[in-house]
Amino acid sequence: MSCIEGQIERVTFRNGDSHFMIAKFRPAGQAALITVLGHIPEPRPGDILRLNGSWQNHPRYGQQFSVSHFEVLLPAGIEEIRQYLCSGLVKGIGLKTAERLLRHFQAETLKIIEEQPERLAEVRGIGPESARRISDAWQAHHQVRALMTFLQAHGVKPAHGARIFKQYGADALDVLRNDPYRLAADIPRIGFYIADTIVRQSDLTIDAGQRAQACLRYLLEEACDDGHTCVARQDLLERCCTAFDLDHSCVTDALDHMAAEACVTICQRAPDRPVYPTALYEAENVIARRIQAMLDIPVPPAPVNARRILETVVRRLAIALSEAQLDVLESVFDQRVVIITGGPGTGKTTLIRAITAVFEAIGRDYLLAAPTGRAARRIAEVTGRPAGTLHKLLGYNLSEGSFEHDQDDPLDTQALIVDEASMIDTLLMGNLIKALPLQANLILVGDVFQLPSVGPGSVLSDLITAETVRTFELKEVFRQAAQSPIIINAHKVRHGELPDIVPLTENESLKPFTFIEQGSLAHVAHAIVDLCTRRIPDELGIDPVRHVQVLTPMHKSAVGTLHLNPLLQQALNPAAHDAKPLAGRFFTGDKVMHLRNNYQKEVFNGEIGTICALDAAEHRLTVDYEGRSVIYDEADLDELSLAYAISVHKSQGSEYPVIILPMVTQHYIMLQRNLLYTALTRARRMVILIGSPKAVRVAVQADQPCRRQSWLGWRLSVGPLDP
Repeated sequence: MSCIEGQIERVTFRNGDSHFMIAKFRPAGQAALITVLGHIPEPRPGDILRLNGSWQNHPRYGQQFSVSHFEVLLPAGIEEIRQYLCSGLVKGIGLKTAERLLRHFQAETLKIIEEQPERLAEVRGIGPESARRISDAWQAHHQVRALMTFLQAHGVKPAHGARIFKQYGADALDVLRNDPYRLAADIPRIGFYIADTIVRQSDLTIDAGQRAQACLRYLLEEACDDGHTCVARQDLLERCCTAFDLDHSCVTDALDHMAAEACVTICQRAPDRPVYPTALYEAENVIARRIQAMLDIPVPPAPVNARRILETVVRRLAIALSEAQLDVLESVFDQRVVIITGGPGTGKTTLIRAITAVFEAIGRDYLLAAPTGRAARRIAEVTGRPAGTLHKLLGYNLSEGSFEHDQDDPLDTQALIVDEASMIDTLLMGNLIKALPLQANLILVGDVFQLPSVGPGSVLSDLITAETVRTFELKEVFRQAAQSPIIINAHKVRHGELPDIVPLTENESLKPFTFIEQGSLAHVAHAIVDLCTRRIPDELGIDPVRHVQVLTPMHKSAVGTLHLNPLLQQALNPAAHDAKPLAGRFFTGDKVMHLRNNYQKEVFNGEIGTICALDAAEHRLTVDYEGRSVIYDEADLDELSLAYAISVHKSQGSEYPVIILPMVTQHYIMLQRNLLYTALTRARRMVILIGSPKAVRVAVQADQPCRRQSWLGWRLSVGPLDP
């Protein structure tokens, strides 16, 4: 480790989200500038800093100083203070005000601003209100830096400072010093480890039970991130004791306390006494209770002329239905809850069209919905009928953080048809089933072989496994679909057979189902860029940004989203060469994805749009989501990511004309049959696999995805239980 002091001469790069910066720095007593890089908030020319870190040699940029810790040094001499105040660092202090302050307070000026700001009103031309504004600006300028210094001193990466300051603002330091485990509840995933690191490396007095509760909460959150709704009680206790070196009796008492406070629910009558976050327990239980209640209510007799109605509908739609599809249509009259599942090309969408036509023919009100905006728009397009997202259907109330429709204010409908039902997680299904009248029809349509929902639970799979709800599996691939190489190969993968992976020859044109063999990760990445910039536009005549989607199993690695997105951005967006980016990564024209549900903006997880405007001065950008403009301020930018390449999970519910999927053995941990199958079923016109045949074989043979811990199927089989 080395230590240098000096001042920033100019800032060459700054990321407003993470506070990572690169600057030219002049060490004290030296004429030559050096390059420094690290996490320093709001770096400005003229800042005097003490930097701790290490020297490193970059293959392209040469010697650099990597900062691990920093300390702001305030200038001592009058001339240095004058330069500091006139630099614009403190809002409200210009040249004239700086001169007045210096004449009055001399070398004590900065000390007065920081420690006795009320005395600023002694200076002619500065009233109490101006003094307060100067003091506030000073505090705002130094709060983030004080926070970063605190984090550094306690072994926490300074990159986390931006997220903490965004969460707590001026109260951030107070929270860290007095209630650090509050981070575990307020900042998912990283909050717990930040808090626990601070506690272990400081002299803070934290009750052992309080720490045990935070550890248990973290382990449950981690399980939810992995798709589980609960964890077996004994497993949870043992993992907590082992991972965090806690006494078993202390952890047991902490869990009992959390259960008494209703933070968690322990289902005492279920096998292994699973522990749930209470919201997930209630959701799982309400799904089972209300579905059982719906099935117990007698279904009204079918219309006398039901068969004639079906024949009229089929004739009007000019479609030929299979026997399996006709069975489903007839079940509309005698089943309260129905599940329709099947692979691509088996007629699920055609069946939805027919069901809506039947409902209209018999005068039954219905709603059509899907979990995501893209899936809802797609089903609306193919049926010619309005459809919306489940979130919009339920009416999220932003001020109360809940849905407007529930059992006390149910949806006004006699039937609900939900497409892409495999994407529905336990919490969303719990809210949906509460809002649906018990006398209504519920028709869930989805492909159970696709990846499960991003959120916890496996609702569609559990409902089918329980065999409580009537399930129709469509197996026949219709003639037109059966001629599609994409659908043929998707069904091969679904049944554990290798798809057609004969490598494309050098001069051969792209085919609807193409496999391009490449050895190294670098060659795979290069081939992806070449396909997007040259081959696909030349051979297909389509826009590679709008009509091509790169899907990848992982975020990391040379062919993960984190590496491919900047490569494709440079290759496909001319603005990336000429303009200055916002937050270090966004340019006008960029393809971006929204990462979490934002009910205030009415933009939901997984929606893809294009940056149509960028205001660097205001640190703001505007994204166009298929004709609807949404503004993002700097504080919102962590909800966006580049979307030239996205994960297969994020592609669920969407379709693209062309998909490109790298298949490499380095992604071994993620190579699963359902992941490959899901990716293939996202394409309408062309699939291009790039990588090694071995990776494809590994994925097809790996048909043992991690089973999610959920007791929904068991509850449906034995009846809902109280804890």
